[in-house]
Amino acid sequence: MTSSLSLNATDTHVLDVDPLIDDPRTRIVVCCGSGGVGKTTTAAALGLRAAERGRKVVVLTIDPARRLAQSMGIDSLDNTPRRVKGIDDTAGGELHAMMLDMKRTFDEIVEAHADGQRAEAILGNPFYQSLSAGFAGTQEYMAMEKLGQLRAQDEWDLIVVDTPPSRSALDFLDAPKRLGSFLDGKLIRVLMAPAKVGGRAGMKFLNVGMSMMTGALGKLLGGQLLRDVQTFVAAMDTMFGGFRTRADATYKLLQAPGTAFLVVAAPERDALREAAYFVERLAAEDMPLAGLVLNRVHGSGAAHLSAERALAAAENLDERGIVDQGGGNVELRTSPEAGSPAPARDTPDEHAQTPDKTPHGAPATTPSANSPATSTPAGRTTDDAPADHATTDQLTAGLLRLHAERMQLLAREQRTRDRFAALHPEVAVTEVGALPGDVHDLAGLRSIGDRLAAGADPAGAA
Repeated sequence: MTSSLSLNATDTHVLDVDPLIDDPRTRIVVCCGSGGVGKTTTAAALGLRAAERGRKVVVLTIDPARRLAQSMGIDSLDNTPRRVKGIDDTAGGELHAMMLDMKRTFDEIVEAHADGQRAEAILGNPFYQSLSAGFAGTQEYMAMEKLGQLRAQDEWDLIVVDTPPSRSALDFLDAPKRLGSFLDGKLIRVLMAPAKVGGRAGMKFLNVGMSMMTGALGKLLGGQLLRDVQTFVAAMDTMFGGFRTRADATYKLLQAPGTAFLVVAAPERDALREAAYFVERLAAEDMPLAGLVLNRVHGSGAAHLSAERALAAAENLDERGIVDQGGGNVELRTSPEAGSPAPARDTPDEHAQTPDKTPHGAPATTPSANSPATSTPAGRTTDDAPADHATTDQLTAGLLRLHAERMQLLAREQRTRDRFAALHPEVAVTEVGALPGDVHDLAGLRSIGDRLAAGADPAGAA
């Protein structure tokens, strides 16, 4: 492997997204990564590109910022897939989008797996309302639950998932296990025990232990909360197994050959460090990784001009502006206090001898030693020329310094990419050049999709 692992090198795998999304065997694409790296935009752009290439696509986002709805021209997204209008459907594709409603998805599970009376009791239970709205891992679990529902409907031939942003990467993989652990935990088993143990002997035995435990929990949680939990457990008893079964099924679905994971990252040290963890974790879980999307990569149309050369040229222009002043700007270099000659004046001193006059008494146009101005065809002297040159030089020097900063940024990004490639040379990568502004419509998403497909050369990106 070479020391410079840019994506144009022959020993680096380049991810081509078009064969991935065109393959009818690809049924699920999961975009994962840390927060703020562009997962939602990437998922939407992939969904749009796949739809315009003939697939029937639904994009499931967990991003509450509603950027996906705005970019797709939809007033709002909810738990029901909504068709996106305005796409190029000449290839026969469709695009639908939805945003996960965590609580509504939990309610749907209850309504689907409990009779009317029991479902009403569960939905109205205060502990359930807290659990469905904010229990740790509920959002991630419900995202996987909704994915399983969409896949079971078989209405779409491609599902693109925008996973929840999380600092502890891949929480959505852990969520089914975490919820299963909660449902199988000692507390739940104890609370369920009275309903499962029959007979007076069993109840008499449990009464002592239960009274001790409930007394302690009552002090810790509060009596009303404890009663709410016990009521919830009694109502959910028959549903616990269903949760675990569906969680296991969805987990296996994520491992299936028809699923592809895309890790999304920015070309920054922390983001790529977390991306490396994602890659390693997916491998450990036997999840099919398609590759890395390196988002917001900067480029330059003048990459041949190095930062060092640009800074040197800027310094040369600055030095010329200081040393090579014109006669009209001599006051910038000399001062009477320093014993230097007094600056030349455009207006003659009224006490000075002025022997050379024109017939009308105006000053002669013959340049003096201190004022080397000459006449121009338009009657304007070149006294203004040094100031014009100075302004041009200053602007040029400023632009050169901006270019040097851009080239230094490109060098930092390349070093972070090289480190990732050295650690994971087997991972295919596509680079998406940075856009000058935010994506807010289908045209912007389409542009991102084009860059995802081109991927190997961000030169000229903003």
